[in-house]
Amino acid sequence: MIQRGEGRRAVVFLHGVGLSAASFAPLVELVGAKRRAVAVPMPGYDGSAMLDPYTMASVSTRLRHVLDGLGIESADLVGHSLGGMLALESAARMPERVASLTLVATTPVFGSKDGRFEEQFLAERFGPLDAGRSLTEIAPVMVRAAMGRDAAPDVVEAAVKAHGAVLEGAYRASVRCLIGFDRRADLPAIAVPTLCVAGEEDKLAPPRSMERMAQAIPGARLEVIPGAGHLLYVERQAAFTEALMLSSSGKAETSGKAETRSRYRAAR
Repeated sequence: MIQRGEGRRAVVFLHGVGLSAASFAPLVELVGAKRRAVAVPMPGYDGSAMLDPYTMASVSTRLRHVLDGLGIESADLVGHSLGGMLALESAARMPERVASLTLVATTPVFGSKDGRFEEQFLAERFGPLDAGRSLTEIAPVMVRAAMGRDAAPDVVEAAVKAHGAVLEGAYRASVRCLIGFDRRADLPAIAVPTLCVAGEEDKLAPPRSMERMAQAIPGARLEVIPGAGHLLYVERQAAFTEALMLSSSGKAETSGKAETRSRYRAAR
């Protein structure tokens, strides 16, 4: 866990599959200079304990316990991919603890009616592992496919290293945790300021899908970062930070009615 600052309200960063709390370290440092900021690892990541069962519900309960242990009464959740789904799950399960949402490259539903999408998704991620390859070996292909075409080599290298360092058991469990997730019905009931951030080149959570999610959340805004793929907050760190800090400053708050605005930021 990485944290800086003090207070009973905190910005809480939640990472996705194959990354780590450390991927948010620059943002924790920046945000923490003005207010409390914490990056919480998913179960089994960064040396944290595993969960059994490892479900979205149990991970949300575990997040509540983490917040309790840290003395955080109110959280501004910033969740990427799986972390964004966890943010939505937590907003539904403990709305009294969630002050705002920043949903990054994520979706309110994961699955298909006939199950084919899930089967293909699991086969793509687990097939190489079942064949005897390690996460370190498959990381370059997996990470590069998730990033935008112009991702900086050092950023790609850091993401590959993080992906390869994840324990296989935690990786498999966190991937399976995605299956069957569906919080679409809860979106209209979200009553806190919400920012949705998409990567222009993201194929896993494309801008059009995130736009539909933003339109379903009262007062939500959508930001699309040019040239960024699924790992947008590490690929285009400056542009993502600008969007996040502008939102947290209160300068970009909406009037409270259903509103979605897209502003394409210059690639940094």
